[in-house]
Amino acid sequence: MAGMVVKNNMSAINTLNTLNKNHGALSKSLQKVSSGMKINSAADDASGYAISERMRVQIRSLDQDNKNTQNGSALMKVAEGAVQSTVDILKTLKEKVINAANDTNTDSDRSQIQKELNQSIDQINDNANVTYNGKYLVDGTHNAKGTVTASHLTNQSLATDTSATTKMTQLANRVGDSLHINSDDNVTVSFVNEGKTYTTTMKVGSNTIAQVLSNATTYAHSAAGGSAASTVGVSIASDGYGSTIGTDKFGKVLTTADKTNAVTVKATGTGVGNQIAGLTISITDRNGNINKSANAALDAFNETIRAEQASDDNSIVLQTGTKANQAIKIGLTDMRAQALGLQGANGDTLNIETQKNANAAINVLDNAIQKALDQQTTIGAIESRLEYTSTNLTTASENVQASESTIRDADMAKEMTEYTKNNVLLQAAQSMLAQANQNSSSVLSLLQ
Repeated sequence: MAGMVVKNNMSAINTLNTLNKNHGALSKSLQKVSSGMKINSAADDASGYAISERMRVQIRSLDQDNKNTQNGSALMKVAEGAVQSTVDILKTLKEKVINAANDTNTDSDRSQIQKELNQSIDQINDNANVTYNGKYLVDGTHNAKGTVTASHLTNQSLATDTSATTKMTQLANRVGDSLHINSDDNVTVSFVNEGKTYTTTMKVGSNTIAQVLSNATTYAHSAAGGSAASTVGVSIASDGYGSTIGTDKFGKVLTTADKTNAVTVKATGTGVGNQIAGLTISITDRNGNINKSANAALDAFNETIRAEQASDDNSIVLQTGTKANQAIKIGLTDMRAQALGLQGANGDTLNIETQKNANAAINVLDNAIQKALDQQTTIGAIESRLEYTSTNLTTASENVQASESTIRDADMAKEMTEYTKNNVLLQAAQSMLAQANQNSSSVLSLLQ
């Protein structure tokens, strides 16, 4: 047992150390209770702190991704609105050209309809110049990377054994029934290029379908003072199916859906300037009567590959992930009137001032509507995807936050219990220190 001393009051010193420990524990408990976190600094839990901070970075990144996604969705809605307006205009124009093709109208009436059409085409160009945050969307500046392509129009209403060398008089429909085309019938071919309508009529004779198309377009161009560079030809696949249509701008070889033979008309010139905006073929007999069954089959050329210019990858990129290159790329096509086949580079617009021109314009409008609807479908699919992406990012952020909470957040009931314990211990240590400090004063009684 230690003797009675006054220089070093070890009881008081030991009690003071305990008091300081209790005070430190109480301070930590108070910090946890006041902040709601059990880890307030790396000193509390070094590894837990590092993991928690990385999770917080992830949470903030996911939340920013979600904002990016929502902004991207807003951008796509602007593009969708512009394309929808164009679709509405094209639907109206289809009505107008059908009206103009009716001979109850005079050429003077058609001139009035032409004025409407011209204004509508100008509005289509305005629609294509819509912007979001100063960024043009559907004017062709945000095309995906692709090579230059030529117009391809495919007919799957003719017999599967139809080839480029099949004579017009031998043509049959899909089920093999003859189209009853005679050599003394007349065949009229009309097509539109750069806003101009080219039409020519010839005797069927012994011509093949390829010869009729090639000759008709060459003659039409020559008669109009144009170049023969934009003539069209017929391509038939030789892969055993005859199903190959051509190669699109992404280098993908396209085939018919059912892998059966089809007649494909391809523009010999590439790019928008050489596109076949619409192709119309009609048969009349020597008395001028319409061969409706033949026309139904021959007028079924639908655009399968769109004429486009070569383009670098100018797709819109939406950053939707927390790592580099975790993004959605969106290629928006050209929705201007020239790209839709309604206008030439020099400003010439689709002409409907005669019955023949108006009739030829019907297929042009059908192809233009198809282009616009394809773009609208792409935009709609992206918008749907962005909704799923936003939902996924919200869920991911929530789950990471829940994980971070288990590491960082304090169990308040537990911490309050710990705080109460430390508070009681601190008060007890303070009381005992006072008692220990009184012990040395008892030595003074020996000095009396």
